[in-house]
Amino acid sequence: MNADPHKPLRDDVRLLGELLGETVKRFAGEDVFDVVERARVLAKSGRAGNERAFSELAGVLAGMSLDEALPIARAFAQFLHLANIAEQHHRVRRRRAYQRDPDARPQRGSCEDSFARLLAAGISPERLHEAVCALQIELVLTAHPTEVARRRIVQKHNRIARALAARDRGDLTLVEREQLLATLRREVEGAWATSEVREQRPSPIDEVRSGLIVFEQSLWDAVPGFARVLDRALRASTGRGLPVEAAPLRFGSWIGGDRDGNPHVTPDVTRRACWLSRWAAADLYLDEIDALRDELSLEIASPELIARVGDVREPYRELLRSVRTRMRATRDGIERLLQVDEELPSPSEIYLDAADLMADLCLCHRSLEATGHSLIASGRLTDLLRRVSVFGVRLAPLDIRQDAARHAEAMSSITSALGLGCYGEWSEPKRLEFLGRELTGRRPLIPAGLETTPEVRDVLDTFTMIGRLPPGSLNAYVITMTREASDVLAVELLQREARVALRSVPLFETARDLQGAEHILGTLFELPWYRSRIEGRQEVMLGYSDSAKDVGRLTAGWELYKAQEAIVATGGRHDVRVTLFHGRGGSVGRGGGPTHLALQSQPPGSLDGTLRVTEQGEMLQALFGFPDIAVRTMEVYTTGTLEAWLRPGNAPLAEWRECMERLAADARTAYRRVVDEDSRFPDYFRSATPEGEIDELNLGSRPARRGTQGGVHGLRAIPWQFAWTQTRLMLGAWLGVEEAIDRAIARGEGDRLKAMYRSWPHFQSAIGLIEMVLAKADGHIAAEYDRRLVPEPLRQIGVELRERLQHAVRGVLDVTGHVELLESTPVIRRSIDVRNPYVDPLNLVQVELLCRVRRQPDARTRRALLVTVNGIAAGMRNTG
Repeated sequence: MNADPHKPLRDDVRLLGELLGETVKRFAGEDVFDVVERARVLAKSGRAGNERAFSELAGVLAGMSLDEALPIARAFAQFLHLANIAEQHHRVRRRRAYQRDPDARPQRGSCEDSFARLLAAGISPERLHEAVCALQIELVLTAHPTEVARRRIVQKHNRIARALAARDRGDLTLVEREQLLATLRREVEGAWATSEVREQRPSPIDEVRSGLIVFEQSLWDAVPGFARVLDRALRASTGRGLPVEAAPLRFGSWIGGDRDGNPHVTPDVTRRACWLSRWAAADLYLDEIDALRDELSLEIASPELIARVGDVREPYRELLRSVRTRMRATRDGIERLLQVDEELPSPSEIYLDAADLMADLCLCHRSLEATGHSLIASGRLTDLLRRVSVFGVRLAPLDIRQDAARHAEAMSSITSALGLGCYGEWSEPKRLEFLGRELTGRRPLIPAGLETTPEVRDVLDTFTMIGRLPPGSLNAYVITMTREASDVLAVELLQREARVALRSVPLFETARDLQGAEHILGTLFELPWYRSRIEGRQEVMLGYSDSAKDVGRLTAGWELYKAQEAIVATGGRHDVRVTLFHGRGGSVGRGGGPTHLALQSQPPGSLDGTLRVTEQGEMLQALFGFPDIAVRTMEVYTTGTLEAWLRPGNAPLAEWRECMERLAADARTAYRRVVDEDSRFPDYFRSATPEGEIDELNLGSRPARRGTQGGVHGLRAIPWQFAWTQTRLMLGAWLGVEEAIDRAIARGEGDRLKAMYRSWPHFQSAIGLIEMVLAKADGHIAAEYDRRLVPEPLRQIGVELRERLQHAVRGVLDVTGHVELLESTPVIRRSIDVRNPYVDPLNLVQVELLCRVRRQPDARTRRALLVTVNGIAAGMRNTG
């Protein structure tokens, strides 16, 4: 093994940088290249402590014309994207090197590692096998308002990654190496020649198509690859493999179904999103069926198969011919339906249910096993069966998400039309009485020809649309801002009227909502009709983004922890099992972070083998962009959930909980003193960050604000965190921590905090994520935004916030015992240090462009500004 395992990464980054430099010289000119190099050198010198170099860099970039600034911004942004590609490929390379080493211990979080530890802890092989097969993990992919990478750019980046992987082969000829170098040069040049800026805001359907990329280019191959990893580890640990019908991990989607605050997601958009997903599935299956027909040219088959196809020479190919015909009819019928809303062919002619496809393929599998061809059965056919188990015939079923207030508005319209009064004005007991009576009654509720507002009509039409889609197209109905039991029952009643029955999932988001979850669920579980409806299983969604924006990251984390304990305990008292649906964001400020640690830091007993988690759009490429990385992501989710279920940790000591209560209260007070109570803060936020400009940059289909509410409160959590990331202050992820730790130490609790960090996974995770954010934060850069953009009377706020930032750093170092941030994770530290000289110039260009946009807005300046937004997000990775 290479003495320096990271040298190949440096070589790849250097090569891609050189190819980008050649491209910049050719198409932007030697002068631009020289300025880029000068900016890079000055940025590195500034990072080394040369204040004059930083000032000189700021001056050089501020004095440029727009024509000069744009290619320079593009050069730095594209380098950061290329560095990300190289890093992702290096993760694959290191994993493969690890697996090739016969003396290496199993990789932490791998199936081999996890299963061995579970067996050593006393879990029997039988119980382990049973638990793996019973796992129900669902990763729900979402669109993202700050995801700026265009589909064509993503595809070019994937081709670059494949070329880097091919270069690692040890048997390449000189000609092949030259051809791969030419491929890299061509793709880098192609990316430079392709605009990374959308001319128009993407529609929800555009986002659906972009979301399908990860299935087409990665997950389709990763799913059977992961199943083989899991099967191999199970056989080694328990003596039994993974059944072909088992699917411990599946995928869902919100893209095209999440209408909360997005007026562009209409019933027709959701309908089209469901059919597009089915079309993509059929198209992928057709290629696999063709390949399988070529492979299964055997002439001997079981009597069962012969009875199905008749006395033909190649029975498998004959059966698969009919499968292919039916699948092609499925794809073609959906294609026509997407163009003109017409009826599909008869269900007997197409695949609308995965059970039909599974039955046909299982017949082939049984025949191969029966005729002694188990080895052939275990190849491509088993891979295809595993895809059907996971993807069905729709890749990922959609969730519907809507605000509870919209359902209440619809109920008010209905009750008013019936002469019963206004539902929205009723007390909660009166609402519950009415809903309970209607749910157990038989009469139709919605008057024929109800005349109402467009908003109510949209809600009612959504339920009608749900009823017209094939079963399995949709998954759950998520109720945003659930604050009363009636919010859930209203959705149940509207579903009953439309003759549909999706799972109704309350979403608790703010700190107040999380605290009220126990009461709401208790009320629901005491209703006999509801208990019968849920059949002993309730799904509950927890919102990380809004709770963090509401009270700060540290406090939100503790409120989420306590809410999970209370929710699970409430279910236990009523004999209801709970599936927790974690609405984690991609960035740390919205609940993101390392998956395995996040799962281990959940309250003991909160995971019972079922789990749903959102995976945000800005993280999809990082987590699933390459098949090998996707396999690793799925493996970590599986082992993390399994361990948290089978070996739950100990509950925290009472004194730790009390300390955490004080920390959370102090952090909340400090956070709100700044964000809520300082009347100057909203003006400072708007002037110091690109918040106002982000919503105008065509980044996503959803507006940045909820309704027309102004100020910080009306802003959604995603652009709130994203705006602070752009300035590098990262405020939303750490504010309040500095005062909470200072006050705890002043109370004499310093040693207790250190003990909590060493021994309590929840606290260790919370502090570790904040440490990473602080390592990426940069008060010096944030000060430049203040100097150029913030009016003089407001600048003192920025000074105080940067002082708080330094206090937070000192406090976290004191708790962790580290001399410098990320001392225990040198790979992340090195990655940040490498990126900083490339992100710094982008920040300085962005500051200048913001000045110009605010003086005199124009399309070309906004386009250049978006390039900097894109590049900074790429440089900040999981905090962007």
